[in-house]
Amino acid sequence: MMQLDRFLHRHRKAVFVLWAALIIAAIPFAARQSEHLSPGGFTVRGSESEKVAGALAGDFPSLPRSELGVLVVPAPEAGRADLAAELDRVEKLANRTPHVAAGPQTVGRAAVSGSRLRPVLVPLALDIDEDAAVEVASDLGGRLTPPGQTRGAVAIYLVGEGAVADALRGVAKEDLSKAEERGFPIVLLILVIAFGSIGAATLPLAIGLFSLLLTGAAIFFLSQTIGMSVYVTNMASMIGIGVAVDYSLFVLARYREEIAVGREPALARSYALATSGLAVIFSGLTVIAALAGLWLIDNQAIRSMAIGGILVVALSVIAAVTLLPVLIEMLGHRAYVRMRLHTVTGVVLRALQWRRRRPGSTRPERSGGFWVRWSMWVMRRPLVTVLVSGCLLLALALPALSLSMGQRGLDQIPPDSPARVGTQRAGEVTGPGALAPMRVLVDLESGLTSTPANQALLTRLRARVESDPLVQSALPPLPSGNRRSALISATLRAEGESDLAEAALARLRAALPVVAGNRATMRVGGVTASMTDTQDLIAGSMWKIIVWILALALVVLIVVLRSIALAIKAVVMNLLSVGAAYGILVMVFQWGWLEWLGFDSFGQIGVLTPPLVLAVVFGLSMDYEIFLLTRIRERFEATGDTRQAVAQGLASSARTITSAALIMVSVFSVFVFTGVPTIRELGLGCAVAIAIDATVVRLTLVPATMVLLGKWNWWLPKRLERILPDSFEDVPEPPIPGSTPA
Repeated sequence: MMQLDRFLHRHRKAVFVLWAALIIAAIPFAARQSEHLSPGGFTVRGSESEKVAGALAGDFPSLPRSELGVLVVPAPEAGRADLAAELDRVEKLANRTPHVAAGPQTVGRAAVSGSRLRPVLVPLALDIDEDAAVEVASDLGGRLTPPGQTRGAVAIYLVGEGAVADALRGVAKEDLSKAEERGFPIVLLILVIAFGSIGAATLPLAIGLFSLLLTGAAIFFLSQTIGMSVYVTNMASMIGIGVAVDYSLFVLARYREEIAVGREPALARSYALATSGLAVIFSGLTVIAALAGLWLIDNQAIRSMAIGGILVVALSVIAAVTLLPVLIEMLGHRAYVRMRLHTVTGVVLRALQWRRRRPGSTRPERSGGFWVRWSMWVMRRPLVTVLVSGCLLLALALPALSLSMGQRGLDQIPPDSPARVGTQRAGEVTGPGALAPMRVLVDLESGLTSTPANQALLTRLRARVESDPLVQSALPPLPSGNRRSALISATLRAEGESDLAEAALARLRAALPVVAGNRATMRVGGVTASMTDTQDLIAGSMWKIIVWILALALVVLIVVLRSIALAIKAVVMNLLSVGAAYGILVMVFQWGWLEWLGFDSFGQIGVLTPPLVLAVVFGLSMDYEIFLLTRIRERFEATGDTRQAVAQGLASSARTITSAALIMVSVFSVFVFTGVPTIRELGLGCAVAIAIDATVVRLTLVPATMVLLGKWNWWLPKRLERILPDSFEDVPEPPIPGSTPA
């Protein structure tokens, strides 16, 4: 790292120009990062729903692979001519749109010729899947005149899964813009307070902005070659603002510390890069590895969100150890000199604190600053502190035992969104399940669909489908092209994403194989089945992510901290933080305890939230663990006294960790007040977990448990001790000008 600093010093102009060129080139592409993102990507490979969707594409060409609809709603003052003209216009527009065919206008003609005008739903059949239908919905919606707005005396609504997904993409993009507009000023204010200098505060903020711009450009190019979720930009922004600023904050804070003890700027920068800079690299690699655990879920949407997080963390690390040192050098004394107002305020506060002390007081907890006094107070009562803090975290985590996951696309968009209003009104016209039929695929073991025995079997299967209390109707079995399979389409009395629809799916998947026996293989697909299969996949994969992250955390912490006990302790505490975050999510979004504050409850947590919160929080918590414990270990190696090492390590790093955590919590909290429930849940879960981790865990449980562990804090088997490298912050101590060698 010291060699890197020397290289950056020699080539600082070239490094600055290179970064500037990359950032300028990235700006136009970052502005277009949302263009090719998809609200889909939740198909589960090998599932029943995926196989039914594949059969629709190949064996049943006469059936639509996905469906949209245009709801035409006449106003009270509308005449028959108005409604008829609008229906004709909609049909012509739809039939001129690629992959779309408008359904028969029998219903529309009946509505026009009836005694009273009523809303009409024009069905649109698409020969492409639900993910591709989003682009069609976007194109068609723009040409229908703004959906939800009145055209003359008639209102138009584009409805269906594709329309809802397109609306979600728009809401997510709008939320991202609002969150960044609110987040950066908050971060700047915290940095100014922490550093007492606008010049120093702008450095971490600039690193955060540059990292997001480069990540946005990368997302734009990647989304044209692989499927990327609409949530990926929110994920990258949420993590990126906090991580990039935090990493820069750690390096800059260490640089200013070295300046404060009398080192020359060049030497201080080199030492900061060799200590905190190296810790940033390991912390970033840990976060990246934690996010990589999301790849254990075979789902394109989640994997693309992991890619977004990994990209922004990697770029933040690179910027913090290459661009930041150059900017520090270019900024000169403004990077470490406090503003006059901040200096005067500090002098006044210290004077007031001195007057409050009793004359002649020599108690250790009355000297050394707040964090030394705090750590001494905690370490005098270690057992009580551990019990109280542990019980608090367990109490917060207890509701997580009743966590229930679900996925509601319609609930992700605002109640006044035209797509949501139109879908609800369309349900009143045709029934809530008309645009989300359940598909039952029957693969015959022998014979053709025309043989008497198979015809009788298909009749019984259709009757069983129709006998379900939630099924409104079931069409006659449709033979496939090769006559070896058939498809039964059923319309439900409930929305395809509702709990009732999920229950009906479970009943049919359990009952139909019994009716078919060994004469056919049964698969049930459709919107409900696809949603349920995704939920089952994620719930069933959580244990893989947990094992991956725990194993990773143990290995990294053992290598960095050279301690078995500290690594195990850190993992347990991180689990408590995540458990508490899950518990609060259940209380807020599942039980609805804060509905009076505007936190809508849907009776369950979004299916994406638990794995994302686990990976993000565990990775970020490791940052604070590494920065705090490397400082404590550094002081232990210098003093040989655990209590003194904890007090000094906490005093030297607590302010930086607190500022970094406050930035992270503030950024996550901004996303809590966006419109998309999944992003709100992710923001709240991460904000709560980081706040708990940086206060209850790092500043309370860590010093208390280290006192209880005593000499076991530093235990490492001899074999491991020979294999592992020395302390990562064990760098040569440069002399301080004016000091006398020992």
